[in-house]
Amino acid sequence: MKQDLENGIKVIVPCGSLGAGVREEEIARGLALGAQAIATDAGSTDSGAAYLALGKSKNNRGAVKRDLKIMMKAQADSGVPIIVGTSGQAGGDLNLAWTRDIVLEVARELAVSPKIAMIHCEQNKSAVKRLNAAGRITPLPPSKDLDEATIDSCEHIVAALGVEPFVAALEDGADIILAGRATDTAVIAAFPIWKGAPWGPSWHAGKIAECGVQCAENTTGGSGVLLSIDANGFEVEPLDPGNRCTPNSVSGHMLYENSDPFRLTEPGGVLDVSDAEYVSLNQRTVRVTGSRWEPQPYTMKLEGAAAGPYQTVMLVGIQDPDVLADIDGFHDRLLAALYERTCQSIPEEELGEFHISLRMYGWNAVTGVKPPTGTATPPEVGVLFVATASTQELANTIAHACNPYFFHYPSIMGKELPSYGFAFSPADIPRGRIYEFKLNHVVQLNDPFELVTTEWLDLSQENGSKEKEYA
Repeated sequence: MKQDLENGIKVIVPCGSLGAGVREEEIARGLALGAQAIATDAGSTDSGAAYLALGKSKNNRGAVKRDLKIMMKAQADSGVPIIVGTSGQAGGDLNLAWTRDIVLEVARELAVSPKIAMIHCEQNKSAVKRLNAAGRITPLPPSKDLDEATIDSCEHIVAALGVEPFVAALEDGADIILAGRATDTAVIAAFPIWKGAPWGPSWHAGKIAECGVQCAENTTGGSGVLLSIDANGFEVEPLDPGNRCTPNSVSGHMLYENSDPFRLTEPGGVLDVSDAEYVSLNQRTVRVTGSRWEPQPYTMKLEGAAAGPYQTVMLVGIQDPDVLADIDGFHDRLLAALYERTCQSIPEEELGEFHISLRMYGWNAVTGVKPPTGTATPPEVGVLFVATASTQELANTIAHACNPYFFHYPSIMGKELPSYGFAFSPADIPRGRIYEFKLNHVVQLNDPFELVTTEWLDLSQENGSKEKEYA
């Protein structure tokens, strides 16, 4: 749908992620300023593979419902569409259904009948195998070439959506779009592209606003921002009147989760901002020009999550000066002792394949890299014990066997046994199964809709709902 771009295509991005806290007064302000759509991301891979594997959201249901209720009330009053991407945290069919149920519940409470498009992008394993056999799937570093065993190990597989399915749903009259896994940027770029705005400024605006107020100077000052995309560029301002965007805060967001601050690969092309200029229009608003879109062969990222073995953890805090004087040596000696203790305590035929790790928080637990020589000795370290095994019972048994050594192992043998400060009692905490991403690959497509299905729920129908599909 083409539209006059003279006044800009205005989109509210109400928060960084659905459930993070949409502010009703900010939505009202954005609409008063002429906003024509509300677009928000609702998930991420940041918190790991469990949410895709389990089909669960890490966000509190009540918080998501609260945000949706504010937006749906505004939608019903104003008629502007709501666009949600990566529904339910991971964007699989279970995550999408979870979000749909909340939307239907809110619709009943508000007595409204929006036309809802649900964009599915979860993939059948057989289809993924066919694409792989055809040589159309390639790995992203550091992943390896895909094989059928890896595909079979996945609980759920999704393909990250570009703008095209969103544009099609808008063209077909969606009041609310609930999408599966999508690139954060596509969720926001879709509406201005549908309205005829240039692809470069639209994609760039989406990237800048993907985390809501994070592109403003005060990242805790409000929740959302207002975008205005026109024929030559875009403008961004925070929806909280007390906050402001600056050229530095806006341009800096190109660095967020992006290895190249000037080029961003998306389905169907690359956003190039090498020549972008960021200028303050006033105390609160930044204008950006010079963004370019370079069309490329169409690809979508595949994400697949698998369930793995089980873990049990224990945590201690250590202030013992002998330990702190030789943290790396203590780590190596204790780890060797724990492996020996485990093998002595549990029959080999019961153990099977297992793993123990010690993570030294306050020293190198985050990076795993030994600090440089001469690094100041910390006043204390936290040591996290992690036992990984084929069953929860076995992981628990390993932790029980290691318990005395973990809490009393001295850095210098022959000295009086120390006692370290354990964080919990009982000390061992069953963590359940672990989950990991098995697919981090790109699939080449001839059609943006090849891996996409859209389901329609029309609550205005007298029989309650009507579904149709197109691909």
